[in-house]
Amino acid sequence: MIETPYLLFLGDAPDMLAAKVAIGIRDWRPEYAVGQFRMDGCNADLGLPDLSLQEAKAKGVKTLVIGVANRGGIISPAWKKVLVQALEEGFDLASGLHNLLRDEPDLKAVAEATGRSLHDVRVPAVKYPIANGIKRSGKRCLAVGTDCSVGKMYTALCMEKEMRARAMKATFRATGQTGILITGNGVPLDAVIADFMAGSIEWLTPDNEADHWDLIEGQGSLYHVSYSGVTLALVHGGQPDALVVCHEPTRAHMRGLPGYQLPTLEQVRDTALALARVANPDCVVIGYAINTQHMKEEDAKNYLAEIERGLGLPATDPYRFGAGKLVDALALI
Repeated sequence: MIETPYLLFLGDAPDMLAAKVAIGIRDWRPEYAVGQFRMDGCNADLGLPDLSLQEAKAKGVKTLVIGVANRGGIISPAWKKVLVQALEEGFDLASGLHNLLRDEPDLKAVAEATGRSLHDVRVPAVKYPIANGIKRSGKRCLAVGTDCSVGKMYTALCMEKEMRARAMKATFRATGQTGILITGNGVPLDAVIADFMAGSIEWLTPDNEADHWDLIEGQGSLYHVSYSGVTLALVHGGQPDALVVCHEPTRAHMRGLPGYQLPTLEQVRDTALALARVANPDCVVIGYAINTQHMKEEDAKNYLAEIERGLGLPATDPYRFGAGKLVDALALI
């Protein structure tokens, strides 16, 4: 188990989008987030106290969590001095990067010498099966997106919160490092061997009560040339009964791909639904989750109303305005 509370390490994150792991922990487990540690050149700010390692120790922090999700998931050499010092000061380290803490000889040596723990949450801990496509009892909802980091995890978490408030049976199913750090369990899907990705999602969302909903955290995008494979594994392995299409309307291009424009909501809706119906012919799209954090409130509400008029399904920013509309639609299935 990863000991709490946390000091969220932002390193030299170039922007807030790069700090999405830390942001997720701050927003969904604020009781764990004591402060942030930023290096020179960091352009992300969680609005938490900036703490030195010594200050964090005095506040009872147990674990330094790498809260940055950079392209390729690497541990920057510039971070090493801080990570080594944290181990020497008595902190454990936790990371969801592809570049594992345990694979860094210097970090491993210091951890062993100081008796501290290295937690790599992006390491599969289960021998997953190959997907078999057999229909499972219970119900499942999957968030799919026009791009990476548009709010798929937040959508599922917001829906779970709303459903539990209504005494509905619902479980958020984490499929990425941030979700796993928030909930304490899940499948690090993009670290699973390709042949077993869909099977890992079948494992994650097993047979359940007829009125129970698994709310599956989405990953990547079917239209993102770097990460579409992980999305398709979720679509087929999740065997969803319902899809929510997620979008961030202020993007100039696909994340990390300046030469690629975002697909339309209609394109994602139609493509995702066609592929989902391969595994579950009864799958339906129930609505749209729009990340409006970079829009003024009036503009955001007008945009959502325009989507509802044009596409004929509920649209909301589930974090900003609540997930009620999406849960209402889900309850009709």
